[in-house]
Amino acid sequence: MKQERIILITALLVFFSVAGQGQDVLFKGSISTDSTRLAGATVEIRKLKKSIVADTAGEFTLVLHPGNYNITISAIGFEQLNETIAINSTTATQKDFRLKAIASAMEEVVVSGTMKPVQRKESPILVEVYSPVFLKKNPSPSLFESLQNVNGVRPQLNCNICSTGDIHINGLEGPYTMVTIDGMPIVSSLSSVYGLFGIPSQLIERVEIVKGPASGLYGSEAIGGLINIITKSPDKAPSFTANVMATSWQEYTTDIGMKWKLNKKVTGLTGINYYNYQHPHDKNNDQFTDVTLQHRISVFNKLSLQRNKDRVATLAARYFYEDRWGGDTRWNKNFRGGDSLYGESIYTSRWELIGNYQLPVDEKMFFSFSATDHNQNSYYGTSPYFANQKILFGQLTWDKNIGTNHTALLGTALRYSYYDDNSTATFDTLLKRNKEERYLLPGLFVQDEWKLNNNHQLLFGLRYDYHSVHKNIITPRIAYKWALKDKQIIRVNAGTGFRVVSLFTEEHAALTGARAVEVKEKLKPEKSYNANLNYSAQFRSGNSVLNADISAWYTYFHNQIIPDYTTDVNKIIYQNIRGYAVSRGASVNIEGSLGHRLKILSGFTLQDVAKFEKNSAGEKKRHLLLLTERWSGTWAITYLFPASGISIDYTGNIYGPMLLPLLSATDPRNAVSPVWCIQNIQATKKISSSIEIYGGIKNLLNWTASKNNPFIIARSNDPFDKQVQFDANGKAIATADNPYGLTFDPAYVYAPNQGIRFFAGIRVSIK
Repeated sequence: MKQERIILITALLVFFSVAGQGQDVLFKGSISTDSTRLAGATVEIRKLKKSIVADTAGEFTLVLHPGNYNITISAIGFEQLNETIAINSTTATQKDFRLKAIASAMEEVVVSGTMKPVQRKESPILVEVYSPVFLKKNPSPSLFESLQNVNGVRPQLNCNICSTGDIHINGLEGPYTMVTIDGMPIVSSLSSVYGLFGIPSQLIERVEIVKGPASGLYGSEAIGGLINIITKSPDKAPSFTANVMATSWQEYTTDIGMKWKLNKKVTGLTGINYYNYQHPHDKNNDQFTDVTLQHRISVFNKLSLQRNKDRVATLAARYFYEDRWGGDTRWNKNFRGGDSLYGESIYTSRWELIGNYQLPVDEKMFFSFSATDHNQNSYYGTSPYFANQKILFGQLTWDKNIGTNHTALLGTALRYSYYDDNSTATFDTLLKRNKEERYLLPGLFVQDEWKLNNNHQLLFGLRYDYHSVHKNIITPRIAYKWALKDKQIIRVNAGTGFRVVSLFTEEHAALTGARAVEVKEKLKPEKSYNANLNYSAQFRSGNSVLNADISAWYTYFHNQIIPDYTTDVNKIIYQNIRGYAVSRGASVNIEGSLGHRLKILSGFTLQDVAKFEKNSAGEKKRHLLLLTERWSGTWAITYLFPASGISIDYTGNIYGPMLLPLLSATDPRNAVSPVWCIQNIQATKKISSSIEIYGGIKNLLNWTASKNNPFIIARSNDPFDKQVQFDANGKAIATADNPYGLTFDPAYVYAPNQGIRFFAGIRVSIK
């Protein structure tokens, strides 16, 4: 009997032991940030296909079998957390998970406003920041196209055939915007648009934009705004990143980033960007390419040297090559420069060198430099244009603390510019010989920043430049920041800007079509006076966060140079205006996150850009500028489905009417553009922590400039004007073959001419 009892007890113990191994266990978790509990986050165990949402206290409960599980916790505005948990007992288990917040708009570190790192909320100069996450919402082959979703910023194509473009900020044309990489002005004049092409997106840390004159720190070209592309630090970059994308128009983009070590002290980061589009489309049936064909490659390499006391030492180099053409769809390189089939063919080769070195002294002193060489070999029909531009730049800065709440930045800069081409821009008519343009532009600047108390901050700045032709140029600025309660900030800025004009390097319209170029006088440097007011605020309510920026600006231009297309339809006339020009307006940017699922970015800009000149009777007349919209809006809406690892991005922009350049009163094309809108949608699937795939549709509405227009390119059937008849004054005469009396003209362009298309791609990131 005793033996039977022992057997029974043993059997019961084995039974309960086995049963206990399969018994469910209660797992309790709590989710918090650095300071508070986080409600509404999604908790997911993918192998069990289980998903739950944390309650208002940031807590959740799961019932699990003993074992190891990979748990994923995600919420909009926070970095995704992947962690392994072990369930190895029959008792309830509890764990706290902490999510790291992605830097908010106010907390991001910026350098462009004051030339030194500072939290955006502490900067007296408003700096807009756009991260790679923003750029991924509408993936594009170049940063130039990606900026179309930035409020108040518009990529403008200036030629229907060669796709030359520039960036408009607050209605001001591209030459008024300085483009820098890591703060170095490697882009100017001839190469303005190329600074935004071919930069490997895998190497971009963020893009900082300052709207309004920044000449007080950055000198010429920063008269209307600054776009500063900040590249990743080799020390902090992932080991390998890649992005490959293709579209239904047979466009192919490859972007790669690789980190490597030369030795214990030197770390390198290499990026390669490759873009290929070789299949012409002619959707509007004018026998010309709708989009310029391109074949380009860019190689970027950045080195970081580990030094004592964490002093900075970086050196970066980039090489860019592009073969770009547009024109008659039957054109090939055998017709380059000939007059049988029209084509615009541009070969571009450029290299850049950028360095930053912190001096081995106790003070914060930095020497930075850049060098560029840009070569262009091009034909616009039968018109050759061969140009070379070299820019050398060096800058020494001293960031000095003067007391607890007082800092000063002192700097000196030297810029050497060289430009030569085969046009009249570099031809001495008196000596009857070529005369390349060379000039030195030394400068001194000082910036004095006072933190009066926790709420009030003042900044004064003054820059002095000496131009070898235009002599002394002084650009002061002042800024005031008032920090209100509840994360609200008011900023007031005022200052001046200047720009030295290199005409032919910026106006590619002067090289295309049949218009003659007339420079009426010796051009003087443009000057501007600017004031702007900004209100920034952050509001929180439960799981919702709202960031708002409201700005108003007024800029007055003296000596502005605006190409005149209307006085004589056969000419482009350049001279300093006999009066003044004004850019004024207001903009609103809203960034909202709702329930850690929905994120909305939206912006609206209302602007008035015009010039004021006296007519022959001495009366002041107001003239609106060509290709300048009165209003515009942008949006980017993201919704996250954490359980499936899928996110949806809906992006777009809308533009109000703008005046367009017609050839004559009989030109049948629209004199004013309609309201037009480009919309895009994208779905992204996260396969793992290292891989994601994406795809979508660009230009959902299939909008192109050819809609509701009889044609876009005038006389595309006769691009060499062989059949055009002219009167004694050189004006085209209306004939049966030319009923409107027009000449060939590709400059009528205001919107992209690329219709709807599908795209798909894959991203890889290995830390």
